[in-house]
Amino acid sequence: MTTVEIVEVSPRDGLQNESAILSTEDKLELIERAVLAGARRIEVTSFVHPDRVPQMADAESVMAGLTRHDAVKYAGLVMNRRGLDRALAAGVDEIDIVVVSTDTFCHRNQGTTTAQACDYAADIVREARAAGVYSTITIGAAFGCPFEGEVPVDRLAEVLRRVRDAGPDELALADTIGVAVPSDITERLDTAEKITGSEIPLRLHLHDTRHTAVANAVAAVAAGITTLDASIGGAGGCPFAPNATGNAATEDLLYLFDHMGIDTGIDLTTTIDTAAWLERRLGKTLPGALARAGQFPPVRR
Repeated sequence: MTTVEIVEVSPRDGLQNESAILSTEDKLELIERAVLAGARRIEVTSFVHPDRVPQMADAESVMAGLTRHDAVKYAGLVMNRRGLDRALAAGVDEIDIVVVSTDTFCHRNQGTTTAQACDYAADIVREARAAGVYSTITIGAAFGCPFEGEVPVDRLAEVLRRVRDAGPDELALADTIGVAVPSDITERLDTAEKITGSEIPLRLHLHDTRHTAVANAVAAVAAGITTLDASIGGAGGCPFAPNATGNAATEDLLYLFDHMGIDTGIDLTTTIDTAAWLERRLGKTLPGALARAGQFPPVRR
């Protein structure tokens, strides 16, 4: 049977753009619910300055409160060496480093050019490897930029070569503002595979801003991708990109893959329940479809 690994990002990417700031206790419950549903890789927080992203101000407290489980890996987002030091001290299992593909967005997101971000990422990867911590470099806005428009494939290829040379354990392409369609997924994954070869596993981070995430997930799996990010309820967005709403909803991808005969190891019913719980905590309706439409055939309780 084909398998797809879902990296659950709701505790970080799902919450970082919300006006309601969840308590540390609620974040820990969200993480534990994801674990109990079957998630084995969870991005739990980001080690950024709280003035920039106040929703993540309790990063150390979240890490300290986690229940450790065999085979469950907890990741933290870092932007610079200070963030890495904090993440390592907090005991992360993995780090995720972002390099945005366009200079305008990169400067707004992390105060650097893309070239500088690539250099910083290489340093962070080197230090993480020395500490025995798994590293992922995510290329943000790999399909389109809210400030510069379409990102040419040649520009993406240039950034891919630089982050490949940094030597991360994994490389992700992010549709940060949800503009990609399946043909874009196929084209840009093909570009990435030609540049990275079989040396670095590829991962995809999808947003559903224009309701293309499910179609894009199918295209990604057809292209050989076996690791996808998703967020319970479809919660998420980027504080530094206008209208960058909604990650791919975990429960929507679970429904898709369950009916395609693809195993994720994550329970759909439990995840739908958590999406409804998260809506109550945030005081808003989240964009994921399954919390309203329900499973089919219906599940008897």
